[in-house]
Amino acid sequence: MDKPLKTPPPYPIASVDHALRAATILQLEGGATVAQLAERLGVARSTAHRILAMLVYRDFAVRGEDRVYRAGPVLELAAHSQSLVSRLRTAALPHLHRVVALLDETTNLIVRTGDTVRFVASVECRQALRVGSREGMVFPAHRTTAGLLLLADLADEELEEVYAPERYRDRRADRPDLARLRTELRRMRRNGFAVNRERSERGLVAVGVPVRGRDGAALAGLSVSMPSVRYDPQRLRSLVAALEAAAHAVETDLAGQP
Repeated sequence: MDKPLKTPPPYPIASVDHALRAATILQLEGGATVAQLAERLGVARSTAHRILAMLVYRDFAVRGEDRVYRAGPVLELAAHSQSLVSRLRTAALPHLHRVVALLDETTNLIVRTGDTVRFVASVECRQALRVGSREGMVFPAHRTTAGLLLLADLADEELEEVYAPERYRDRRADRPDLARLRTELRRMRRNGFAVNRERSERGLVAVGVPVRGRDGAALAGLSVSMPSVRYDPQRLRSLVAALEAAAHAVETDLAGQP
């Protein structure tokens, strides 16, 4: 079995984790006040204020006259702009929360860039044993549920370009077997959903569906993640139905945005 792609460090530093999560929130959500950030991180307001002050000092954040902190010049993505990722996230978040309320499992929104995917939104469930937030994390596309769905939307020549051998000259072991991958992608096109059993991380099962734009092209993947001990294949139909309903709602809301 492959080793986990994301292994928590043996000696996690809470302050560093809080700062990185804060930067991700500002980058993806467009801004937050001290009180809002404190609530999201589960820390005291004084702690949130110190974190934000350091982010401002290092140009990861800027503080507006309205006392709202926003992404600074160091961060690539200006989340307060009307970029596609920002609009997708805005449209999807309410529906992610509804899926979590219905299924009580962590739900995610994922976009693809080249051969990787990025979790742009993640809403955790409240169960003690749960899959934690992956928000802001990057994974190989062919190792994740949503990534496979987004790859399945590509034409054969596009897939070959994504996984061109020259791109993997210095990391040949990371390049997937394209013949095997194409077989998987054809099955996913027929089914309209994907199931990932411990492919990206040990002990994790994920089920996903695509979110499509007006032209029918897949823009993102919507997935629900759970510990493998809680996954019941007999629930697959209901999981897919809940995700498809949420994906359609996201598509409708996205189409209604200016």
